[in-house]
Amino acid sequence: MRALLYVFPAILMAQAPPAKSPTPAAKAAPSAKATPSPKAAPAAKAATATGPAAGALTTDDQKIIYAVGLSLGQQLSQLRLSRAELEIVKRALTDQAAGKPAVELSTWGPKINTFAQDRMARAVPLEKARGKAYADKAAAEPGATKAASGLVYRELTAGTGASPKATDKVRVNYRGTLVDGTEFDSSYKGGKPLEIGLNGVIPCWTEGVQKMKVGGKSKLVCPPEIAYGDGGRPSIPGGATLMFEIELLAVNP
Repeated sequence: MRALLYVFPAILMAQAPPAKSPTPAAKAAPSAKATPSPKAAPAAKAATATGPAAGALTTDDQKIIYAVGLSLGQQLSQLRLSRAELEIVKRALTDQAAGKPAVELSTWGPKINTFAQDRMARAVPLEKARGKAYADKAAAEPGATKAASGLVYRELTAGTGASPKATDKVRVNYRGTLVDGTEFDSSYKGGKPLEIGLNGVIPCWTEGVQKMKVGGKSKLVCPPEIAYGDGGRPSIPGGATLMFEIELLAVNP
């Protein structure tokens, strides 16, 4: 996820992971009932008694497949689908797993990008309005300053070392969240600080981190104009205002 900090073109990837859906496994239960043999019943009961709880993720494969679902969910969240539309997605997963799709993917798949771009474009003004309200509130916090670019900067812990230049490389720990508190990126989860050039990140970082000193920690509120703009990223809605808490650990020219 650290690649989110780099500036690169937004690409919507239309994939078809439903083929790995675990849905068919749920159909195994009726087969036990279909067997009239009296010996089959105890076997079914034994499997129930010793098997994992329904919905439990007990193996690595199950967890990876679940992660596939989470990844797909992140992509879909940008489309602002209604409950009824989400039910259609669930139906499509089941139909694809069963090999009985209701429509031809070759016909309707090429239309996905246009549909997604239209949905995301309609959501951008709402996201911007939420972000502006958040940024205005952050700018009113004690010690906060708002730059001409829209960056809201607030020092959380004062540093005592050097301040970086835009051409320097820095080592930082950071956590990035959306305005609703959803975490989309973090060096803490990886257990390793990020080392990166300030000329290779989003403008908000280039500007904000230069205000810091080594040993310090600051909060940056980044409007979309100096973050990822209207295009967003797979885990970041188009037009989103972002919040980062950053610890500056070192500066390397």
